[in-house]
Amino acid sequence: MSVTTEGRRRPGVGAAPRRSSATERRRRRQGLVAWLFALPFVLIFMVFMFGPLVWSFGMSFTDMTIRDIRTPFSVNFEGLQNFVAVFQDETFRKALVNTLYFTVVGIPLTMVFGLALAVALNTGIEKFRSVFRVGFYTPVVTSIVAVAVVWRFMLQGDGLVNTVLGWVGINGPDWLNDQYWAMPSIILMAAWRNMGTLMIIFLAGLQAIPSDVYEAAEVDGASKWRQFRTMTLPLLRPTLLLGAVLLSVGFLQVFEEPFVMTKGGPLNSTLTMSFFVYNQFGYGRFGFGSAAAYVLFAFIAALAAVQFRILRSKD
Repeated sequence: MSVTTEGRRRPGVGAAPRRSSATERRRRRQGLVAWLFALPFVLIFMVFMFGPLVWSFGMSFTDMTIRDIRTPFSVNFEGLQNFVAVFQDETFRKALVNTLYFTVVGIPLTMVFGLALAVALNTGIEKFRSVFRVGFYTPVVTSIVAVAVVWRFMLQGDGLVNTVLGWVGINGPDWLNDQYWAMPSIILMAAWRNMGTLMIIFLAGLQAIPSDVYEAAEVDGASKWRQFRTMTLPLLRPTLLLGAVLLSVGFLQVFEEPFVMTKGGPLNSTLTMSFFVYNQFGYGRFGFGSAAAYVLFAFIAALAAVQFRILRSKD
């Protein structure tokens, strides 16, 4: 009996390692095939994204200019001198203040517009909801050049806005050529252009709120404003924070709007940090421009970290 049992066990004992080995070889082949398919993307990422990041970070510690492209060995290592020079640059400080002004004013304005549209579409407009969604989202996918042409036509001295103001006896300024009104004009255009994105995000958040919550509130006699203030806003808080994070990252990098509308003027009143970095590379100051770019990156990373910490603490 013991001999028969031993004879039956022997084939099974030898087959398990062979199956395991075959499975391991098949997994290795699948892994190799996966890496071969991913290899083009990895190469493109390393050459065109990660490589320039490392290169520009290294440049930020040197005095490299456009004249050093043909003689790279003449570049001198300067340590943190470029970063110190960035904060000592008056134009950079002006750009920093402008960017913070754009962000601090633009984010609440855009969020109010986006939330108002989302609430209106969620509660008041039933029949043509899809039409209004597309209509309000169209500015987001429209070319910034086309948008800028329309807004410049509206905001110029004899444009549509001043014409309408003239009908009620108000003599409006030349909005984009006035150092005090140029930035508010760009903020208004940016808020109009970005509110469609927030409208979609907020609308998704509103539709995720259970309807029985509002039914119970109506039974208790709560008004619409009280329902919005005490129920909608608290339940929508994670979505509001998400919208604030997305907007702050985008607004701190604002470049297209002032570049197309005002070229940073008048008197640098619409010059932003991204525009400042762009100008430094245009002047051939590669080391200084790279240092300014990483200062901007540090601002964005710090603000995003704070916002995400707030977002996690409220979950």
